Amino acid sequence: MTTQEPPLTLAVLVGSVRVPRMGRTIADWFVGHAGRRDGLRTGLVDLAEVPLPLADTPPGGNPASPIAGRLDAADAFVVITPEYNHSFPAALKNAIDWHHREWVAKPVGFVSYGAGSGGIRAVEQLRLVFAELHATTTRTGVVLTAPWDRLDRQGRLVGDEPLGRAADATLDELTWWGRALRTARRNRPYGQ
Repeated sequence: MTTQEPPLTLAVLVGSVRVPRMGRTIADWFVGHAGRRDGLRTGLVDLAEVPLPLADTPPGGNPASPIAGRLDAADAFVVITPEYNHSFPAALKNAIDWHHREWVAKPVGFVSYGAGSGGIRAVEQLRLVFAELHATTTRTGVVLTAPWDRLDRQGRLVGDEPLGRAADATLDELTWWGRALRTARRNRPYGQ
Protein backbone atom coordinates (compact mmCIF):
# COMPACT_ATOMS: atom_id res chain seq x y z
CA MET A 1 0.00 0.00 0.00
CA THR A 2 1.42 3.39 -0.99
CA THR A 3 0.71 6.43 1.13
CA GLN A 4 0.23 9.67 -0.75
CA GLU A 5 2.10 12.66 0.60
CA PRO A 6 -0.19 15.59 1.45
CA PRO A 7 0.03 18.64 -0.81
CA LEU A 8 2.72 21.16 -0.04
CA THR A 9 1.27 24.45 1.19
CA LEU A 10 2.89 27.47 -0.47
CA ALA A 11 2.26 30.99 0.84
CA VAL A 12 2.97 33.71 -1.74
CA LEU A 13 3.62 37.09 -0.09
CA VAL A 14 3.16 40.34 -1.99
CA GLY A 15 5.79 42.61 -0.43
CA SER A 16 4.80 45.97 -1.89
CA VAL A 17 1.93 48.08 -0.57
CA ARG A 18 2.44 51.08 -2.85
CA VAL A 19 -0.32 52.38 -5.08
CA PRO A 20 -0.04 51.86 -7.96
CA ARG A 21 2.10 48.72 -7.78
CA MET A 22 3.17 45.77 -9.88
CA GLY A 23 3.48 43.28 -7.04
CA ARG A 24 -0.10 42.05 -7.06
CA THR A 25 -0.11 41.69 -10.85
CA ILE A 26 3.08 39.61 -10.70
CA ALA A 27 1.76 37.57 -7.77
CA ASP A 28 -1.46 36.79 -9.63
CA TRP A 29 0.60 35.50 -12.57
CA PHE A 30 2.85 33.43 -10.29
CA VAL A 31 -0.04 31.94 -8.30
CA GLY A 32 -1.73 31.00 -11.58
CA HIS A 33 1.47 29.37 -12.84
CA ALA A 34 2.04 27.48 -9.57
CA GLY A 35 -1.60 26.44 -9.48
CA ARG A 36 -1.09 24.18 -12.49
CA ARG A 37 1.12 21.88 -10.43
CA ASP A 38 -0.13 18.77 -8.73
CA GLY A 39 0.75 18.40 -5.06
CA LEU A 40 0.93 22.13 -4.39
CA ARG A 41 -1.70 24.21 -2.60
CA THR A 42 -1.02 27.92 -3.09
CA GLY A 43 -2.38 30.83 -1.06
CA LEU A 44 -1.83 34.56 -1.50
CA VAL A 45 -0.90 36.90 1.35
CA ASP A 46 -1.11 40.50 0.11
CA LEU A 47 0.50 42.80 2.68
CA ALA A 48 -1.59 45.71 1.36
CA GLU A 49 -4.58 43.88 2.85
CA VAL A 50 -2.97 43.07 6.21
CA PRO A 51 -3.04 45.66 9.01
CA LEU A 52 0.39 45.29 10.66
CA PRO A 53 1.36 48.45 12.56
CA LEU A 54 4.98 49.50 12.82
CA ALA A 55 4.92 49.22 16.61
CA ASP A 56 4.31 46.41 19.07
CA THR A 57 6.56 43.80 17.48
CA PRO A 58 8.00 41.96 20.48
CA PRO A 59 11.07 39.74 20.05
CA GLY A 60 10.08 36.31 18.81
CA GLY A 61 6.99 37.44 16.93
CA ASN A 62 3.58 38.80 17.72
CA PRO A 63 0.68 36.47 18.51
CA ALA A 64 -1.80 39.20 17.53
CA SER A 65 -0.79 39.02 13.88
CA PRO A 66 -3.75 38.46 11.54
CA ILE A 67 -1.60 36.29 9.23
CA ALA A 68 0.45 34.28 11.75
CA GLY A 69 -1.79 31.23 11.34
CA ARG A 70 -1.53 31.28 7.55
CA LEU A 71 2.25 31.64 7.67
CA ASP A 72 2.58 28.94 10.32
CA ALA A 73 0.51 26.51 8.21
CA ALA A 74 2.71 27.08 5.14
CA ASP A 75 5.39 24.55 4.22
CA ALA A 76 7.16 27.03 1.93
CA PHE A 77 7.08 30.68 0.88
CA VAL A 78 7.56 32.77 -2.22
CA VAL A 79 8.20 36.46 -1.64
CA ILE A 80 7.24 38.83 -4.45
CA THR A 81 9.44 41.88 -3.97
CA PRO A 82 10.32 45.03 -5.83
CA GLU A 83 13.61 46.81 -5.36
CA TYR A 84 13.33 50.22 -3.73
CA ASN A 85 16.58 52.18 -3.42
CA HIS A 86 18.71 49.01 -3.73
CA SER A 87 16.66 47.21 -1.06
CA PHE A 88 13.24 45.74 -0.31
CA PRO A 89 10.08 47.50 0.94
CA ALA A 90 9.63 48.54 4.57
CA ALA A 91 6.21 46.85 4.71
CA LEU A 92 7.85 43.53 3.84
CA LYS A 93 10.50 43.92 6.56
CA ASN A 94 7.78 44.81 9.04
CA ALA A 95 5.81 41.67 8.13
CA ILE A 96 8.90 39.51 8.43
CA ASP A 97 9.73 41.02 11.84
CA TRP A 98 6.18 40.54 13.13
CA HIS A 99 6.77 36.80 12.89
CA HIS A 100 9.54 34.46 13.94
CA ARG A 101 8.74 30.79 14.43
CA GLU A 102 6.56 30.86 11.29
CA TRP A 103 9.70 31.08 9.10
CA VAL A 104 11.93 28.61 10.99
CA ALA A 105 13.16 25.59 9.01
CA LYS A 106 11.09 26.44 5.93
CA PRO A 107 12.23 27.35 2.41
CA VAL A 108 11.77 30.79 0.87
CA GLY A 109 11.92 31.51 -2.86
CA PHE A 110 11.80 34.88 -4.56
CA VAL A 111 10.17 36.62 -7.48
CA SER A 112 11.77 40.03 -7.83
CA TYR A 113 11.18 42.95 -10.11
CA GLY A 114 12.48 46.40 -10.86
CA ALA A 115 13.92 48.62 -13.52
CA GLY A 116 17.50 47.74 -14.51
CA SER A 117 18.40 45.11 -11.91
CA GLY A 118 15.10 43.24 -11.78
CA GLY A 119 15.16 43.41 -7.99
CA ILE A 120 18.17 41.17 -7.38
CA ARG A 121 19.71 43.53 -4.80
CA ALA A 122 16.52 43.33 -2.74
CA VAL A 123 16.69 39.53 -2.87
CA GLU A 124 20.32 39.47 -1.76
CA GLN A 125 19.41 41.49 1.33
CA LEU A 126 16.36 39.33 2.04
CA ARG A 127 18.57 36.23 2.02
CA LEU A 128 20.48 37.69 4.99
CA VAL A 129 17.26 38.46 6.87
CA PHE A 130 15.79 34.99 6.35
CA ALA A 131 19.07 33.29 7.31
CA GLU A 132 18.83 35.04 10.69
CA LEU A 133 15.33 33.54 11.07
CA HIS A 134 16.64 30.02 10.33
CA ALA A 135 14.84 29.80 6.99
CA THR A 136 16.41 28.29 3.87
CA THR A 137 16.40 30.43 0.73
CA THR A 138 16.46 28.93 -2.73
CA ARG A 139 19.23 29.65 -5.17
CA THR A 140 16.87 29.92 -8.13
CA GLY A 141 14.33 32.68 -8.51
CA VAL A 142 12.33 34.69 -10.99
CA VAL A 143 13.79 38.07 -11.98
CA LEU A 144 11.63 40.52 -13.91
CA THR A 145 13.23 43.57 -15.46
CA ALA A 146 10.68 46.27 -16.37
CA PRO A 147 7.61 44.03 -15.88
CA TRP A 148 5.33 46.94 -16.80
CA ASP A 149 6.44 46.33 -20.39
CA ARG A 150 4.97 42.79 -20.20
CA LEU A 151 1.33 43.69 -19.53
CA ASP A 152 -1.54 42.85 -21.84
CA ARG A 153 -4.49 45.20 -22.48
CA GLN A 154 -6.24 43.97 -19.32
CA GLY A 155 -3.16 44.77 -17.21
CA ARG A 156 -2.16 41.13 -16.68
CA LEU A 157 1.44 39.98 -16.82
CA VAL A 158 2.18 38.09 -20.02
CA GLY A 159 4.52 35.19 -19.43
CA ASP A 160 6.83 33.74 -22.04
CA GLU A 161 8.90 30.56 -22.22
CA PRO A 162 11.97 31.90 -20.35
CA LEU A 163 9.77 33.34 -17.59
CA GLY A 164 7.88 30.05 -17.30
CA ARG A 165 11.16 28.11 -17.09
CA ALA A 166 12.41 30.40 -14.31
CA ALA A 167 9.16 29.93 -12.38
CA ASP A 168 9.31 26.16 -12.85
CA ALA A 169 12.93 25.97 -11.71
CA THR A 170 12.06 28.03 -8.64
CA LEU A 171 9.04 25.85 -7.86
CA ASP A 172 11.06 22.65 -8.39
CA GLU A 173 13.71 23.73 -5.89
CA LEU A 174 11.16 25.12 -3.45
CA THR A 175 9.11 21.91 -3.61
CA TRP A 176 12.18 19.75 -2.93
CA TRP A 177 13.18 21.85 0.08
CA GLY A 178 9.58 22.14 1.24
CA ARG A 179 9.06 18.38 1.32
CA ALA A 180 12.46 17.66 2.86
CA LEU A 181 12.08 20.27 5.61
CA ARG A 182 8.46 19.31 6.33
CA THR A 183 9.62 15.72 6.92
CA ALA A 184 12.53 16.92 9.06
CA ARG A 185 10.28 19.18 11.18
CA ARG A 186 7.86 16.31 11.70
CA ASN A 187 10.56 13.75 12.61
CA ARG A 188 12.74 16.03 14.70
CA PRO A 189 11.54 19.55 15.41
CA TYR A 190 14.13 22.18 14.59
CA GLY A 191 16.40 23.20 17.46
CA GLN A 192 15.78 20.05 19.53
